[in-house]
Amino acid sequence: MLSADRLEWVGGWGEVLGGAGYVFRPSTLQGIRAAFGEAEAGGVPVALRGAGCSYGDAALRAESVVLDLSRMDRILSWDSDTGIIEVEPGVTLRRLWRFVLGDGWWPPVVTGTMETSVGGCLGMNVHGKNNWARGPFGEHCLEFDLMTADGELRTVRRDEDRELFNAVVGSFGMLGVITRARMQMKRVVSGFIEAKAVSAPDLETLLRLTDEAKDQWEYVVGWIDAFARGRKLGRGLLHFARHLEPGEDAEPRQTLRAEAQDLPEDVLMMPKSAMWRLLKPFTNRSGMKWINRLKYLSGATLGEGAVYRQTFAEFSFLLDYVPNWKRIYRPGGLIQHQSFVPVDQAEAVFRRQLEACQKARQPSFLGVLKRHRPDDFLMGHGLDGFSLALDFPVHPRRQDRLWGLVRTMAEDVVDAGGRFYAAKDAAIPGELYRASFREEQVERLLALKAELDPGAVLRTALGDRLLGK
Repeated sequence: MLSADRLEWVGGWGEVLGGAGYVFRPSTLQGIRAAFGEAEAGGVPVALRGAGCSYGDAALRAESVVLDLSRMDRILSWDSDTGIIEVEPGVTLRRLWRFVLGDGWWPPVVTGTMETSVGGCLGMNVHGKNNWARGPFGEHCLEFDLMTADGELRTVRRDEDRELFNAVVGSFGMLGVITRARMQMKRVVSGFIEAKAVSAPDLETLLRLTDEAKDQWEYVVGWIDAFARGRKLGRGLLHFARHLEPGEDAEPRQTLRAEAQDLPEDVLMMPKSAMWRLLKPFTNRSGMKWINRLKYLSGATLGEGAVYRQTFAEFSFLLDYVPNWKRIYRPGGLIQHQSFVPVDQAEAVFRRQLEACQKARQPSFLGVLKRHRPDDFLMGHGLDGFSLALDFPVHPRRQDRLWGLVRTMAEDVVDAGGRFYAAKDAAIPGELYRASFREEQVERLLALKAELDPGAVLRTALGDRLLGK
């Protein structure tokens, strides 16, 4: 029997899904093997967990061993000449960028928060605001060590075992534990980026401007006012950014210091730790409608066409500006639905999604648009198209209606030949997730699962839901 002393509540970041699991926090390979042994003795599966930043059920499973890898956070080697770094899976993006920046390097792909872990980023194959330019996180990994459920350790190199490499990255921890990753960083000559803000009065313009900017700027991201209707439907603000070239920064050694990237301690003369309390009274349809409207109007009038400089951290990690901002969604929590739709279908699908949300009286409180390109990963979400991420508050009495809305939107995406983002998902039905891939892709993943983990030891709530296990 597993010790009840290890039982802890393990939840998704959005505070909607969770369950009690037997939590193990190993710091060595032997510790991982010991946890697998305990799971086998107790007759329960093992769910992998990194920093716990996935909104839904990606890193949890009730009544199972939860293998929390956050203590495996050592930097194993660093070559400042080549920008190649080897790390354990629990190293966060915060630790990663702060370690390499002073030598003139930066992670090629980062998420909206610096708290995600390298292992989690590879397991979910996350993307950033520069997906068209740089692809997903996995494209910048050179090799990794993979421990299978029987304790065997193998090194998987991108150039030598591409099929297995491309299957493990993005398989949300179903094939093995990544215990070491060798990553290529991006050379930078300044700690600043140059950004530009552009407004778009409607969805058609927003998509067109995003597409036109994708080859001119490293980073392209759009915010959508999901409350706007009629001719204004899909209006929003775009932000383009690029890294500075040599000679453009008068004091590069100063801006490349990690301390120069620290986010401000206060926002509008208020401690950041208290900001969520100020926002809480506005976290409803009426409040968010006015916040979205004012954001668009201020951006379209004051920020239109403005070119300015920001630190990497200021531009990249918007989700870290207000600590614990997710508390504004309590007590129900929040979910995010992110759709990836081909270029020729994006406007029609996103228009129907925004209209469906408004009709259901469940408009998204935050909408984010990005441009994407295809990738070679077996279960990749990348395609030649756009993504629209929509955040929704969860009200327990209306949760079934929200899940029904997600199903409706997901059905439209599948019909359009689109994909979904498992890293954020909490509500997509498994049959629709599987239908977004070619049948042979899912079959290949399940075949590898049977080969590498014949006892189906590695299982999460997300994997059970999406893969039908």
